[in-house]
Amino acid sequence: MDLFADMPLQLADADLSYRPDWLDGDTADAWLQALLRDTPWEQPIVQVHGRRLPVPRLVAWYADPGVQLSYSGLTHRALDWTPLLQRIRQRVEAATGQPFNGVLINHYRDGQDSMGWHADDEGYLGRDPLIASLNLGGARRFDLRRKGQSRIEHSLTLGHGSLLVMGGPTQHHWQHQVAKTRKACAPRLNLTFRYLLP
Repeated sequence: MDLFADMPLQLADADLSYRPDWLDGDTADAWLQALLRDTPWEQPIVQVHGRRLPVPRLVAWYADPGVQLSYSGLTHRALDWTPLLQRIRQRVEAATGQPFNGVLINHYRDGQDSMGWHADDEGYLGRDPLIASLNLGGARRFDLRRKGQSRIEHSLTLGHGSLLVMGGPTQHHWQHQVAKTRKACAPRLNLTFRYLLP
């Protein structure tokens, strides 16, 4: 059963659902303030075309014991789940019907913080990974394009308290990004819940 059938996104070779009002405003505000205050943010250095550059955002990786996240030559050491993140994980698992053993939190401080084109298609996520993306704080545009193409085929605005779920073959056929913008943007947190295979 599709728990998000009220807001499916009609893209070929994809299984995407968006709930713009998944959280009530008071809960979203409280979670945002607590996470901004209590998260030990890092800004890792990655290797891009032979140059060492800081990622253009702050990050934190929380996961079950022994679950490490690696991408772009970078390995995140897992932080222990906080009581708040445990509660958030339980809410997201109940909404999606899927277990998750890690969450990557991205902190976009302003419009110059961004996430480049990519797909969550690493082997350790399994064949058809389900990624649940909770958004808190300032709204940002989320773009999708076909792999191998340069044209943006679909965009949506991810707002405060919204939940985007990507499953099925989405990561095989599509890439996504959060581009830089000159528009004034309030700080934004994006919590991407995932299950990494042992």
